Amino acid sequence: MALIDFSSDNPRGNPLDIVERIAAGHDWSFERSSEDEITILVNGKWTDYQVSYTWMDGIEALHLACAFDLKVPERRCGEIQQLIGMINEQLWVGHFDLWTKEGIVMFRHALMLSGGVEASGKQCEALLGNALDACERYFTAFQFVVWAGKSARESLNAAMFETSGEA
Repeated sequence: MALIDFSSDNPRGNPLDIVERIAAGHDWSFERSSEDEITILVNGKWTDYQVSYTWMDGIEALHLACAFDLKVPERRCGEIQQLIGMINEQLWVGHFDLWTKEGIVMFRHALMLSGGVEASGKQCEALLGNALDACERYFTAFQFVVWAGKSARESLNAAMFETSGEA
């Protein structure tokens, strides 16, 4: 049951068409697996990112999921969960998840387009930019937990350490 009944006589365009044009404009590899999903491969500073956009017509949302190549072993899942909690407290939009069955860390966010609102290129780029910024910023913290066996707090502190100037 809707709280407010809105109707729109104008059919909306598929926001994934905009995302596809953005990917092509940046010369990124992409695959449109269906009318409602596109996957883009983006090279980052630390790793490559697999970004999936899904148009969820039933809830009128453009969902983004950004995964990176970091397999979390079962013995480190608890520490990664703690790290994710600390990171998510710092984020204004979007969040990180751990898919425990697959051992994959993923950044997720959605753009609500309720009531027939059209997505703009700027909105789709901002959704992607926010995801990549968050992944780039915190990737090393995830590495410290998984590969170096550090605690969540140590890893986050090390990843947030910023130097000034050059040696």
